[in-house]
Amino acid sequence: MEGRYLSAAEAAEYGEFKRTRREAEIAVSLHKLIVDAAARETDRYRRKAVCEQAKKLSAYGVFTSPVGIAAVKRHLSGSEVRICCRIGGTGETLLPVKKYEAKRAIAQGAGELRLVLTYSALKSGNAAYLKREVKKLRRAARKRLLVVSLEDHSLTEDDIALGTRAAVEGGADAVCVRGDVGLVLRALRVSGGKLRVDASDVENSAQLEELLRAGASLVQTSDPQKIAEEMYEKVREAIPAPPEDTP
Repeated sequence: MEGRYLSAAEAAEYGEFKRTRREAEIAVSLHKLIVDAAARETDRYRRKAVCEQAKKLSAYGVFTSPVGIAAVKRHLSGSEVRICCRIGGTGETLLPVKKYEAKRAIAQGAGELRLVLTYSALKSGNAAYLKREVKKLRRAARKRLLVVSLEDHSLTEDDIALGTRAAVEGGADAVCVRGDVGLVLRALRVSGGKLRVDASDVENSAQLEELLRAGASLVQTSDPQKIAEEMYEKVREAIPAPPEDTP
């Protein structure tokens, strides 16, 4: 049986279909980005630029420290991008202070809180304290999403497992680990599907795609524009645009 060959017009149409489908998939992936604006070096110009990038890409959220919430809220006005706020500083903060910080963040417009657990309790294996800490912040967060931060680079897989169990038992909604597939998989196993697992420190599109395939729900990056450009460039290389004179 002889094969059927596509005409130039049909080939161009099929290429456009594949390109459109792939770009739609990219848009879905970009919607899973949390753009990092929480670094201490983030000045008002950088903060505004981050928010503009997040809106342009329809990112999931912008991550900020408590002092940046008001400005981020202003820059994100009119968009559906969430404000995600770090609570607890380095972690070595008294629980009543963390609760107050959470309530203030909510009052200012934070839609999601990321709790930094008490580092000394985590490293010493004090599971009871960690569980109590998450429970207290769960109540303070009210209806807002509560994410437990397990991103510190000194945390081992066992530390992350302990923190994940505390997050499950304390009623958190998610945990956030470093952008490593092994850590994402460990958190997913320990949580038993009861928590959303996010990843931070994502630097490029390959890392993003690998983490999403591993099961990460959201990924955090400080350079969303670079990731978007890399993803769209791959599409252009794989599916070249047809010549302008194609009928």
